[in-house]
Formats: sequence, C-alpha cells, structure tokens
Amino acid sequence: MTTPGAHPLVADKSVTVRPLHSADSAMEAEFIRNLSMETKHYRFLGGVKELLPAELKRLCDVDGRHAMAFVATVKEDGKEVEVGVSRYAEYPGHHAGELAVTIADAWQHTGLGQRLLRELIAYARTHGIQQLYSVELADNAATRELATEFGMNVRRDPDDMNQVIYSLTL
Repeated sequence: MTTPGAHPLVADKSVTVRPLHSADSAMEAEFIRNLSMETKHYRFLGGVKELLPAELKRLCDVDGRHAMAFVATVKEDGKEVEVGVSRYAEYPGHHAGELAVTIADAWQHTGLGQRLLRELIAYARTHGIQQLYSVELADNAATRELATEFGMNVRRDPDDMNQVIYSLTL
C-alpha cells in the first residue's frame, strides 16, 4: 500500500513489493523498455535501448541466496506493471553484494526507491551479506540523494573518475 502523504501521482495506486521471479522477464523487459534514456543511462552506465534475452534472464534469475531482487508493481487495466526494482548480486567470497535500484520515471521522488532499498537491506542482512555497494555515474543526483539518506559511504572510483562507489556496511 502507498504511505500517507504519498506523491499525488501515485497516491491512488496500491503498490505491491515482492520478490522478482524468473517468470517476470517479459514484465522486466517492458519496464526497461519504458524507462527514459536518462534513467537507462544511469542504470546501465551508458546508452541501452533494450536488453538481450540472455541479459534479461540473468537479471530475473535470482536464487535468493547469492542474488536477490524485489520488484514493485501496480495493477493497470488488470495487468501487473513493474514500477521499480531493487537487487543485489553477491561478490563471491566477500559477503558483499553489488546493488542497484531503478524506479520508473513517473514514480521517481515518491519514496519508492527508499521502500525498495529498505526491503533489500533487510533481506541481505538476514542472508549473510555484510556490505552492499554500487558503482554509479558521479552526476547521478537521485542516487546520491538516496545514498545520503541511507548513510552510505562514497568515494571516487579509482579506475574511472566519472564514477563513484557507494557502500553500506550492514
């Protein structure tokens, strides 16, 4: 359910947050296809129009142990539509996971990113992940704001000065 004081655009819609399943690949493809070029640029660190089927399969193939993803959906015309996703993939042997949060353009700045990230952090903690990190473009203001809200550490990427690395010890 939406929270009191929700953004006017989404106040009348009920949001469901649930684990992403392999059967969600068509919904995930549609979600990515409908993102603005700017949002795709920030999510994939470059220009991506659409993902190949193998990449979609990889994104939706989460085992709940070494990788996890939560999807936020709403019902539109009786159909489940993805409006956001949070995910991590474990960095083998380090008890750390690379995270990503992506929100549909119309749903940005509504609190959905915080809700999805809280869900992901809680899950990661109970599954042995000790740190989450994200490599992002340095000019991504929305991610910088989200990282600041969650008290993440930030440092320049030593391999690419146009990127930063956010990290959160769990």
